[in-house]
Amino acid sequence: MERGCFLMNKKELLRKSVVERIASGKLLQVEAASLLGVSIRQMKRIYHRYRLEGDAGLIHRSRGRQSSGRTKPSELRKRILDRYKEIYQGLGPTLAAEKLAQEGLVIDHETLRRWLIAEGWWQRRRKRGQHRQRRPPKEHFGELVQVDGSHHAWYGPELPHTCLMSMVDDATGLSMTLMAEQETTEAAMMLLRRWIEHHGVPKALYTDRKNVYITERPPTLEEQLAGEEPMTAFGKACNKLGILIIPANSPQAKGRVERKHAVYQDRLCHELRLRNITTIEETNRLLHEAFDEYLNLKFTRCPRSKRDFHRLLAPRTDLRDIFCHECTRVLANDWTIAYKGKTLQVLKLNHPLPKPKTRITVRQWLDGTIRLLYRDHSLVFEMLPKPPPRPQCQPAPPKQPRKPAKPQHDHPWRRKTCTMNAKK
Repeated sequence: MERGCFLMNKKELLRKSVVERIASGKLLQVEAASLLGVSIRQMKRIYHRYRLEGDAGLIHRSRGRQSSGRTKPSELRKRILDRYKEIYQGLGPTLAAEKLAQEGLVIDHETLRRWLIAEGWWQRRRKRGQHRQRRPPKEHFGELVQVDGSHHAWYGPELPHTCLMSMVDDATGLSMTLMAEQETTEAAMMLLRRWIEHHGVPKALYTDRKNVYITERPPTLEEQLAGEEPMTAFGKACNKLGILIIPANSPQAKGRVERKHAVYQDRLCHELRLRNITTIEETNRLLHEAFDEYLNLKFTRCPRSKRDFHRLLAPRTDLRDIFCHECTRVLANDWTIAYKGKTLQVLKLNHPLPKPKTRITVRQWLDGTIRLLYRDHSLVFEMLPKPPPRPQCQPAPPKQPRKPAKPQHDHPWRRKTCTMNAKK
């Protein structure tokens, strides 16, 4: 880290934006501690270091330094694991640590537990469900926003079901909705983008465990090498914005948005029937122009704190590059990329021009626009037309079965046979 040049990660940049709001008097330290998820004493330490050292005080002091030497030697770990596998296989970490200590191999049971889990010799045991009680609403607007979709016969039992996507602020009950055919990634992205454009970036989202929001798939090889957790396209967009996704374990956990669904199913269905609306486009126009505002004026309450936990977007942030489908493709030797059955030709006029076998980031916006990025620079490309289909040969007519050949009367075989019969 050179003098005058600081390298900050996402966590430190978030702290910088918060302490700047404290310095300007827009946020209290108590509220900033809740926003960052730290204790009040830790928040005071962070702000004190920021006042003394500026931006350098927000950077972790252990960066660039070696470990303090608390790591166990690799030889000791190998001896303990070999001994466990030889004699104590199947014992719990606590009992195994006691047995190993009797042999002079002293190790803490939690350290042994982590080693066994890393080797695949032990699994975490699920604890019993804890006693739960009603959770009070959050104190700040934007601190937690609940997201869910409601599949219902919104246009009557004779028409197909559609899905109403809803976002409800936990502190105020303020809601924003979007009608879609299904609870898809695109619908969730469009709704969150509208929320950000109107109110700002919320601190956290409370969702269910649908694969639109979180995924249970194992990490790919690239994710393992990069040390990243597997995420959905919606999860990647929230990660870029610094939004925490909290999955709920039951529908009752996000009861505020579930109860708001009941309000919409009671009132919106009658409103659509009275206005004779049967399309998704007309429904969204009604929701955005009048209906959401009408219900918010009727049911929204004041939060316990007047501080807003929404964050402003960074300057020159393009939400189209955030709410998109992003993947990587390898550049072929002819500077082409294959993407969803299309062939994209990278032009020579790009500077810098990537070399073949280079990984290119492909982003597809919600409107279908495709962008290619190399080292955070947009590439100029053109879409090649599909090659004409190969002409199909006409199938040959089926051959008629051949009749067994019958030799002529003067065939040598017949003459030989007749001669042999005459001699007999």
